[in-house]
Amino acid sequence: MLDVLILLGGLAVWLFGLFDCARTEQEMVRNLPKWAWLVIIIIFGSIGSIAWLLIGRPKTVGIPRRRPNKMIPPDDNPEFLKKL
Repeated sequence: MLDVLILLGGLAVWLFGLFDCARTEQEMVRNLPKWAWLVIIIIFGSIGSIAWLLIGRPKTVGIPRRRPNKMIPPDDNPEFLKKL
């Protein structure tokens, strides 16, 4: 039973690393090109995924949140007031 849990845990780590690397933008990948990380993850499995998570994944300070576009009334809109 323990062997099955270890196998499933390794598979989960491998799949997470593979999909996380595939979804990361090329410009944000650290230390190696994205294609090289994908090859490492595929060849080395869970060890490659752990390496991706530790040294290849981009460091994020925080997730920038987009503000919903609010309607600005014309008397508060600086661009509209410049046209007057």
